[in-house]
Parts: sequence; structure tokens; C-alpha cells
Amino acid sequence: MLQISHKIIIPDSELEISAIRSQGAGGQNVNKVSTAIHLRFDIEASSLPAFYKEQLLKLKDRRITQEGVVVIKAQEHRSQEQNREEALQRLQELIKNAVVLKRKRKPTKPTRSSQKKRLDSKTKRGQIKSTRRQAID
Repeated sequence: MLQISHKIIIPDSELEISAIRSQGAGGQNVNKVSTAIHLRFDIEASSLPAFYKEQLLKLKDRRITQEGVVVIKAQEHRSQEQNREEALQRLQELIKNAVVLKRKRKPTKPTRSSQKKRLDSKTKRGQIKSTRRQAID
């Protein structure tokens, strides 16, 4: 069971977790033990609210396939249990971040005093440059 918020929980039956062999160096342990975790989560078939599903499917994330299945592979740790926790945590973060709505930016105007300051500094700079010119005789 994966807790997303205090109201939303994903049951284990909706998560497909399988142990696979890790890649890379690691000696004999890598060749013998399946410590990496491959987690699959079907967004459409899940019990998530419609808003969550919509937001997840809108994401342009390489972990989400075209069929709407989230695929996460965790293989950082040496133990299968730690990798399982890591995969579940990544799924939880993905879902939480998907539903956070970004506030629409309100364009603001510069204040009158900042506009005045800007124009004054331009005038002052122009005066400094004009005093550098050579006088024509």
C-alpha cells in the first residue's frame, strides 16, 4: 500500500513489482542475486481520482509509456528491499509533483519611481559621456 496523501492510497494490487538482476559492476553478487526492482503502475486502471490520472497522463516524463504505464527501475542499493522502497518513493514523488498546480504568473508593471530612476540614470550617463567629447574649435 502506497500513501500519496491522507485521503489517497494506492493498494499493492495495482502495483506490479518484479525483481530483476542489476546492471554494472558488483562482483559475484550481481550475477547471483536479483536485487534491482522493476515497478509498473497502470495509470488508467488505477483507483486514483480522475484529476490525478489526467495530470499524470499530461506529463512529458520518459518513465510514462504511451499506453499510460509508469515504469520505474531502482537498482542503486545492494538489497532488494531498499530498492523496492526507492521505487515506491519515486512513484509517490512523481504522483505528488504531477498534481501540484503552478500558479499563473501575473505580469506586473514597473513602479513609477523605478521608471523615473531608470530614466534619470540614463540621462546622467548620457551627460557623463557628452563631457568626454572633445570640443570642436
